[in-house]
Amino acid sequence: MMTEVVAINHLQKRFGKFEALKDITLTVNSGEVFGFIGPNGAGKSTTIRTLLGILKASGGSATIFGQDVWTDAVAIHKRLAYVPGDVYLWPNLTGGEVIDLFLKMNGERHSAHTDELIKLFELDATKKCRTYSKGNRQKVALIAAFSSDAALYVFDEPTSGLDPLMEEVFQTQVLALKRAGKSVLLSSHILSEVERMCDRIGIIREGRIIETGTLDAMRQLSRSTVRVTTTAPLADIAKRPDVHQFKAEGDHTATFAVDSENLGAVITTLTGLGIVTLQSTPPTLEDLFLRYYNQGGEHDGQ
Repeated sequence: MMTEVVAINHLQKRFGKFEALKDITLTVNSGEVFGFIGPNGAGKSTTIRTLLGILKASGGSATIFGQDVWTDAVAIHKRLAYVPGDVYLWPNLTGGEVIDLFLKMNGERHSAHTDELIKLFELDATKKCRTYSKGNRQKVALIAAFSSDAALYVFDEPTSGLDPLMEEVFQTQVLALKRAGKSVLLSSHILSEVERMCDRIGIIREGRIIETGTLDAMRQLSRSTVRVTTTAPLADIAKRPDVHQFKAEGDHTATFAVDSENLGAVITTLTGLGIVTLQSTPPTLEDLFLRYYNQGGEHDGQ
């Protein structure tokens, strides 16, 4: 049985008359990486700041390790590592001194693993923080977080400012946490990042969760792209209700989208037409995201 590390139920947050969070319900289970996706302004950071006890909820409830995120914030933070999308550091300290300070505040010490991470992230830890670019400031926070032996890691757009090589290092370290049985809540707008690492995802739209689930389960609700060449004409395939965006390239070749749950039936029909070549591509996370977001209104009640 999975243990719920994070449990959010109908969470709401208002700033005056503005409802930043209207209805957020999700869980993060022990040992899983949960991807929290949505564009800027959707409510991702507000949700995370409420979880961290920085903001007090206007309604609903949220717990981490079974403890209330507002009243038990100090106890929760002892078992949690957090990296925001914009890291601000002490300008007169070196990167190494800040890493050690972060670790000390968490009751931990600089270790061989810390040195390994400094090398992997290619950080010059001897430089003063005032000389660091945004990407290097992110590296300091990420190194401190990955050096910590936390039960839950919360990353809010953590690779903002990192180049693609450093994004790869970040992803490798998250996958290492996953293998170690740690729990991770990752807020990101980089869909390839989420697709590679996350066990489940939640899509947020205008302060509401419009869908949660595994990527495979969501793909079943979306459409695969098919490109096929047959010996017999394909015109009748375009008339099927489960075939969409049909584009013919002559009488015998076409590209179209198929509802994934009906893919087998469509291929059976194509077989009767004499398949010469067939390529079927499952939907990417970007495809899913755009479909859910563009049609989000019909999912709002879920």
